Amino acid sequence: MRIEVEDIGKRFQKEWIFKGISIALENNGVYSILGSNGSGKSTFLQVCSGYLTPSSGRISWLKNDGKIEIDKVYKEVALCTPYMTLYDDFTLAENIQFFLSFKKLRNNCTLDDLVELMELSKHRDKLLRNFSSGMKQRVKLSLAIVSQTELLLLDEPSSHLDATSIDWYKKLLSNHLENRITLIASNSEQSDLVKITQSLKIMDYK
Repeated sequence: MRIEVEDIGKRFQKEWIFKGISIALENNGVYSILGSNGSGKSTFLQVCSGYLTPSSGRISWLKNDGKIEIDKVYKEVALCTPYMTLYDDFTLAENIQFFLSFKKLRNNCTLDDLVELMELSKHRDKLLRNFSSGMKQRVKLSLAIVSQTELLLLDEPSSHLDATSIDWYKKLLSNHLENRITLIASNSEQSDLVKITQSLKIMDYK
């Protein structure tokens, strides 16, 4: 997969969130999107996912020498963001099973394999409402990172994670970088990032 971003900008009403961004995102590339809170990192990820349309410029998604139409891009995307919600009235296993009705997992990973990767095996049948914020973040990260998709988008992935869990996250991510494009939005290079192909600074136009 390849994504071509040409001079794009995004505004809401008359207020520009960012503009003038050009970058080519290549398969097996790991890219960081750096900026302060409110600078437009999350908005940029949503544009890359096809969820938002840029206000200026052009973005193209390419695969097997052909263009992916905008209404098909979502099939290639796995996303973990602070605003992503899980189902508190479902157990961990039920949340994963629901997720698997939409996405496949990499490397023939099974539900039980994924629970083990999360290091949450003893919580398999516990309701998500009884999980700590750090445990929920492990679930969200695992579902995104282990998804069989060619575009992985992570927004502030280390939020709610302690030092041990950050090490766990970096190890999991490092094992699932091949054959995809990975974008990591962060205001903390030290916490969130692994080996980066390229960093892009997002400017705040507010």
